[in-house]
Amino acid sequence: MAETKFDKDMAKTSSAEPDRDGVLADASDKILVWRGEMTSFKSLRTRALALSAPPLVWLTVLLAIPCVLLVGLSFLTRGQYGEIVYVPTFENIKRLAGFGLFGWNANFVLILLRSFVVAGITTILCIALAYPLTFHIATRPGRSRVFWLILIIIPFWTNVVVRAYAWLLILGPHMPPARLAAWLGLINEGGSLYPGSLAVYLGMVSTFLPFMALPLYASVERLNWEIIEAAKDLYGQRLQIFTQAILPQTRPGLAVGVIVTFVPAMATFVITDILGGAKTMLIGNLIQQQFAQAWDWPFGAALSSTLMLMTLICLAIFKRRQDEDPQGSILNRF
Repeated sequence: MAETKFDKDMAKTSSAEPDRDGVLADASDKILVWRGEMTSFKSLRTRALALSAPPLVWLTVLLAIPCVLLVGLSFLTRGQYGEIVYVPTFENIKRLAGFGLFGWNANFVLILLRSFVVAGITTILCIALAYPLTFHIATRPGRSRVFWLILIIIPFWTNVVVRAYAWLLILGPHMPPARLAAWLGLINEGGSLYPGSLAVYLGMVSTFLPFMALPLYASVERLNWEIIEAAKDLYGQRLQIFTQAILPQTRPGLAVGVIVTFVPAMATFVITDILGGAKTMLIGNLIQQQFAQAWDWPFGAALSSTLMLMTLICLAIFKRRQDEDPQGSILNRF
């Protein structure tokens, strides 16, 4: 049978030498079959660029460029009346480190540390609540899982300000929680449970628990229960079963949950203002004051850039840990 042009092209493609990336070096214009369609590498490359161009443009215009402008704004000067003076300076970075007109002051450093502590406690509480919650959902029948997942997502349908004011009503002096606390002698008779740390953490946990539960549920749902059963058969204690059979399998979802919970918890200011009585200054409150009240946009941009840098550091650490110890290598230990 005579050899067709298509057969010759395919023979040339199959005999071509692969380059260091594993792609045929001279096969960009050769014909190949891709999902039942005759096409070429060049056509596939063009199609991929056409599909990815709209989201790339969207991210560039609405995310990348504003972030670059924000970082650039942090190196500009505030004018006498709050206007932006286009004179480069490092004063905002020095102020962020605590250096001011009267020497070094630890106020901004303490605010940053306090933000770390509040966000860290919030994240730990969310982890402690998310694990039993996600295990409860993952062990339910299919239809029940949808119901429970909807209950987790419902708070996203309400603005955080509305939810914070709802906690004001729940923790008010005439509601059962306050009356129980007064009966136990924790507060004065007729007093309320706000403002205070308890109200702040209740508001923070109720706001950020879905951010922890949803990515953690994605890992819990894919658990290999045979590993857990093997750990039980080897007489493992509950803590050992969790740390050696459950935690390694849920680590990817846990890492994502920690990142998407910790970083927004540091930047929040509405909850601490409403439930904390504006007595607790976090970095989110400081940023809000610089842009809305003090009209010191360059210093507010420096604070915001610091938060972005911390986010990138968290993502870089997560990426490095995933590269060094991916889930597959963890599971191979059992």
